[in-house]
Amino acid sequence: MNSGKLQLLPVPAADGSTSSIAWRFRKAEENRTTFVWFSGFRSQMDGEKAMALDAWAGSNGAGCLRFDYSGHGLSSGACEDGTISRWLDEADAVIAAAAVSGRSVFVGSSMGGWLSLLIARRLAELDRPSPAALVLIAPAWNMTRVMLDRFPPEAKAALERDGVFLRPSAYGAEPYPITKTLVDDGERHLFGETIGISAPVRIIHGQQDADIPWRHSLDLIDRLAAPDIRLTLVKDAEHRLSRPQDLALLFATLAEFL
Repeated sequence: MNSGKLQLLPVPAADGSTSSIAWRFRKAEENRTTFVWFSGFRSQMDGEKAMALDAWAGSNGAGCLRFDYSGHGLSSGACEDGTISRWLDEADAVIAAAAVSGRSVFVGSSMGGWLSLLIARRLAELDRPSPAALVLIAPAWNMTRVMLDRFPPEAKAALERDGVFLRPSAYGAEPYPITKTLVDDGERHLFGETIGISAPVRIIHGQQDADIPWRHSLDLIDRLAAPDIRLTLVKDAEHRLSRPQDLALLFATLAEFL
């Protein structure tokens, strides 16, 4: 099935540079929802969950919009140059360029959960078309603060001394850099006590998640203004939630909004 041709969108950044953002858009059939995928940190639109979502959407006549942040996947730039502000603006630009007609649902994984919430709040504040619902997979809201709070003293010292900390990865042999610029910029986007989003929210979180503890989603529920919120905990699942049974749960959750 055609998942949409690869397109490139130039998006300027605050530092004067411009990134070429890669995106794909599968259009929905009439009266069907378009699902907008927000990848996690150092993940991409051709990752396992994103591709599975696109295939599922296509088999149900739904639309699917996917994209790579700068420094990720097929987009230009280096991940170390990225910030929450920059990736937020890139996501906003792609959504505007796709000009999705009809109903949309944001689907955010890990850091993508934070970005999807930030975009939904921005759209509502600007009185622009907002998502009909949000489905969040192990949402890493306030991710940069979560990382900073869990960093050992030597990591915090490296951030102050060198502007970067090479964080060991649980998903590969090579460590990856966390920059002070990313952490400092994240402070601009931290959620306070109330998050002004009224659309329905569905959250799926694994109780074996070593990256973002599942209780972090309980804190999110307390802050969201939306009255229609459901949290599903998966006792034996970790952060990625990409096993066949995890994907089946995701699609059963999304089916509510087809």
